[in-house]
Amino acid sequence: MPRLSVLSGPSGVGKGTVVAKVRSLYPHIWVSVSCTTRAPRPGETDGVEYRFVSRDRFRELAERGQLLEHAEYAGNLYGTPRGPVEEQLAHGDPALLEIELQGARQVRAAMPEAFLVFLAPPSWPELERRLTGRGTEAPAQLAARLERAKVELAAEHEFDAVIVNDDVERAAAELVDLIEAQCR
Repeated sequence: MPRLSVLSGPSGVGKGTVVAKVRSLYPHIWVSVSCTTRAPRPGETDGVEYRFVSRDRFRELAERGQLLEHAEYAGNLYGTPRGPVEEQLAHGDPALLEIELQGARQVRAAMPEAFLVFLAPPSWPELERRLTGRGTEAPAQLAARLERAKVELAAEHEFDAVIVNDDVERAAAELVDLIEAQCR
């Protein structure tokens, strides 16, 4: 039976880009869609990148135990719906979560058998460039993300494997190789 795989890393490292590549090149890997209370970014579609929900709906899901993990990040709430993940694993299908550090720690506590993968930037200046280049946040939010990224980078040792995201296609292939190794 496959283990749940979790991809985490600092904001701006390219988790979403790597997962999008996994979705396009390796459709047999099921990727969980998280809920969030933040507004969609340009080009995002509800139910694809995230399920965009109100704070009230999010709180309801959390209170009912319907989230595998949840956290507040940069003023918004994020969480993983429990039901779809459990269904995939029960069917014997590989399942992947893309979540931030606090969520990865919650998954580790709830499902110790989960396989946690840390996505690292090639360098700190590159991570700064990626975060700044988004142009989607106010300076105070950007500064908070940069400070948090320093803390998140220090947690790399908590993970079962590390992938450096210096090439998206290679990083996606390496991630899939790790996921498939967990299914054997």
